[in-house]
Amino acid sequence: MLTNLYIENIAVIEKTSIDFGSGLNVLTGETGAGKSIIIDSINAVLGNRTSRDLVRNGCDNAFVSAVFSEPSESVEKILKENGFDTEDGELLIQREISLSGKGKCRINGRPATVSVLKAIGTGLINIHGQHESYELMSPELHINYIDKLGELAEDLEEYQTVYSNYKDLQSKLKKSQSDEAERARKIDLLSYQVNEIEEADLYIGELEDLNEQRNIIENREKIASALNEAREYLNGSEEADGAIQLLDAAVGSMSNISTVLADSEAVSQRLQNALYELEDCCDEVVSMWDDADSDIGSLEEIEDRLDLIHTLSRKYGSTIEEILDFLDKAKDELEYLKKYEENRETLMQSCKKANKEAVKLAEALSQKRRAVAVSFSEAVKKEMTFLDMPNVELVVRQDKCELNLFGCDDIELLISTNPGEQPKPVAKIASGGELSRMMLAIKNVLADKDDIDTLIFDEVDTGISGSAAQKVGLKLKEVSRSRQVLCVTHQAQIAALADSHFKITKQVSEGKTYTDVKTLDHRGRRDELARIIGGVEITKATLDYAEEMLNQGVQ
Repeated sequence: MLTNLYIENIAVIEKTSIDFGSGLNVLTGETGAGKSIIIDSINAVLGNRTSRDLVRNGCDNAFVSAVFSEPSESVEKILKENGFDTEDGELLIQREISLSGKGKCRINGRPATVSVLKAIGTGLINIHGQHESYELMSPELHINYIDKLGELAEDLEEYQTVYSNYKDLQSKLKKSQSDEAERARKIDLLSYQVNEIEEADLYIGELEDLNEQRNIIENREKIASALNEAREYLNGSEEADGAIQLLDAAVGSMSNISTVLADSEAVSQRLQNALYELEDCCDEVVSMWDDADSDIGSLEEIEDRLDLIHTLSRKYGSTIEEILDFLDKAKDELEYLKKYEENRETLMQSCKKANKEAVKLAEALSQKRRAVAVSFSEAVKKEMTFLDMPNVELVVRQDKCELNLFGCDDIELLISTNPGEQPKPVAKIASGGELSRMMLAIKNVLADKDDIDTLIFDEVDTGISGSAAQKVGLKLKEVSRSRQVLCVTHQAQIAALADSHFKITKQVSEGKTYTDVKTLDHRGRRDELARIIGGVEITKATLDYAEEMLNQGVQ
């Protein structure tokens, strides 16, 4: 349940805080006072798209926060899936809208994304506005009412999984049905590509090896000179002894005193070990040049190999790994094309099987919808009769159509509002007031099919008055016994039934417009009802009538 809504710098609202209660909460006020801004603010914290135009003139940022108590299990689940949790049974959602476009969202004080807000918002509040009446004007959306009443979501999901698989196979089959000449052309191209790469006989790391060999060739003299100098320093030359000879002499000198100086033996052993290490180093220096000189081809051969790799990389991938990966895929596709008839037959059988399964599930879903449609039309008709449309006839037209994402049903609501008239599409005959009542009737029939605690009706009374408005109010009151209802209305008959009544007023001060939201006491409600009934001139009779309406509403 929505317990508090705080709004700051949204359009004409500078700052206001609204504490909503359980039951029926009504918002009234003159046209243009800012009632729609309340709904826009709620939409913002629910993660719906917002515009920077909402930011109050002269401000850089706008802010909205909403506190919800005891959110449903489905909301708790979404919160946990996204790393959030409620605090002492309360959920705080905050959203900042900035002119710079860098808005911020928070859930219980922690940063969140708009998409998470939207996922949570769908389970917190259901808003029924004037625009929702246009759902009735869109026949393609009518099927959703039947599926929701029949709780067919799982059946539909099962069908859609199979249908999507069928469409995927169908697409692959269509793609495979290329003409023979095109298939032959592809085989020739792939065969050439496979042969070209395989003949190159590439290996991973070859490019690095070739660059190293080229570097050695280009620095051959420098390498040879350095290795030769190192060998002479170690092993000596005709003119002078090297480090090995000198170290060997040192070992001999230390050995001569090992019998008379005890500490000399340890040093002698260390020198001997160093001598072995130097001899090994000298051998490695000699073999290093022999290996380098023997493994290297000519510079021309290396350059030719590098050019070949560069040519292949332009065609098949920037690295040898990518070229070899292209080779594997090309070989697979070539194999598939060579086995075209065999693969095509397998694909055709899979496609037929998937189609058969999709048709079976679609027909089963259609049968369930046919049964639900009867109860739907009866339940909605009963609700509409109560809402001052006693002669209404409602028919759910269900025709078979080609398989699509929603099955094999073309469903449309047909209505007749006058005796003797054949039911026709809603869009052709329903007035604004009839649409509003029909929408309320449908929402009331579907109300128990979700666990959303708060329903908002934005000017659901459009186009009605008198007895019809009274009936709409009674129906809203009935709904509010099991969940919280917020209603923006212009009808005194509806406002009189409120458990909590909020008046929205607008005033201009120093060239700026300010909107205020005030919770009304009994007298304030009476005066507001009198204003709605009587307009500019409020008489004692109007006040007395408003008082009577309030007293009847309490009953």
